[in-house]
Parts: sequence; structure tokens; C-alpha cells
Amino acid sequence: MTDSLDRISPSQRPPTAAAGYHTWSDLLFVHWRVPVSVLRPLIPAELTIDTYDGTAWLGLVPFRMFGVRPWWSCSVWGISDFPETNVRTYVHFQGRDPGVWFFSLDAAKLLAVTLARWGWGLNYHWARMSVQREGTRIAYRSRRVMSGVMCDADVEIGEGLSSGVALGDTMVARPGTLEHFLVERYLLYARRNGKLYQGQVHHRPYPLRSASLLNLNQGLLAANQLNVADDPCHVIYSPGVQVEVFNLSRIADITPLALTLATDGEA
Repeated sequence: MTDSLDRISPSQRPPTAAAGYHTWSDLLFVHWRVPVSVLRPLIPAELTIDTYDGTAWLGLVPFRMFGVRPWWSCSVWGISDFPETNVRTYVHFQGRDPGVWFFSLDAAKLLAVTLARWGWGLNYHWARMSVQREGTRIAYRSRRVMSGVMCDADVEIGEGLSSGVALGDTMVARPGTLEHFLVERYLLYARRNGKLYQGQVHHRPYPLRSASLLNLNQGLLAANQLNVADDPCHVIYSPGVQVEVFNLSRIADITPLALTLATDGEA
């Protein structure tokens, strides 16, 4: 694969202070290969759809959040821990900064949904959710409170990623591979009050393991006007990472050169 985008720099920690901290665990990455034309009408015109081997990719990612907190506070039991599921694709801005565009995010805490909608402009929905693990099997369950849109997934976790590279006692995605393209994403894009923003997270590379999808019954793609008839073609699992979250920066009216100088994280 020939790729002119710099996919390594976004993984470097920004020099600014983190705005918050999370732990993400039991991440299941389920992906479909889709034509760019299917996604293009749903993506802001300022962004270019990122492709691997000439096609776009649509992801469904259920996982658990722990210890969610701003930098100035400790985590709070019953508030800081909850499941989440996102529906996403991959984009870049003017040939740089490959990142994620979220079609929707479901979370099991109404407070988190409200704050993320207001502060980040993300399409969050409140859902009843659970993540249950027994041995190497994990069951993800979700129902939106208002609409009943559901997502159920059952997975069998396998061994370490055979195509990866060793990092300590874990296997991580090798740059240039499809796994690296799909999971090693440190930038996100969001539209708030008509303006396009970029956010960043930082964590160590995802430790990855193979996974077999035993069952998937979901309505999230259709709820986002994503009509995909085929079964997913790529599934992988990560036990998780600890995450630093940084403030949004407005980018829609900033030139690429100015982007390299923007360090104040203005939201």
C-alpha cells in the first residue's frame, strides 16, 4: 500500500496539558469495507474520506469506559464508569491529520451524553448498556432509551495478533497494515455551532488480539443512514489502554500552515 499521509505524528503526545483522563477496556473493533460514495454525503465537505486499498471503512466499536474525569477532579463511582458504542469512519483534513468521524456514539450515562453533546458537538445517545465477560467470551448489549435502537454483539477472544509487532509482552499493529489504519487513531473531528473542530487523545499503541464474532444484531448503522447489507469483514479486540484527552481546536477556517502553529487548544 502506498500512503502519503503521516500516520505516526498524531500518535505523539501534544505538548499541552491534558484536559481529562479515561481508561478504555474490552474494545471490539468491527469493520465493513464500503464504497466512498456511500459515506461521502454524510461527511462534512471540508474533510476527505480516508481509504485503505482504495475503499472506505465503516466501524462499530463497543467498549467500556472507566475512570472518566477532568484533569482537576478524581473519578466518581457510579458516574465515571460506563459502556459506550461508537459508529465511525476515517477522514483527514487537507491531506494531513488522519482521524475519526463519528456518526453516532451511545453511552450508558445521561450526564456523559449531555456533556459530550454540549461541549464536543458529538452525536451522543443515551442507552441502557452492559458488557459481560465469561472467560474468553464477551457479550455487549445496548438499547437506546428513547428510540429502542439496539446493538447486541457476542465475541470469542483469541490469541495475540499474528501480523503485529511485539511491544513488551503484547502485540500491536504494524504501521502500514490494515489493523494500524483501523485502530491507531488519535484525532477526531466534530462540528459544533457550524464550525469544524479537531480533538486529540494520547495513549500507548493498542495491545491487540484476534477475535471471532459469534453474533451481531444491530440497528445503529441503519439509524445513521448507513445501509450496509454485507457481514463485517474485519474483527479485532483490544483489552484496553489508559487515555489522555486534550481540548478541541477549531480548524475549519485555519490554513494547513497555521495548523502546525496552533498549540493553545482553543475550543
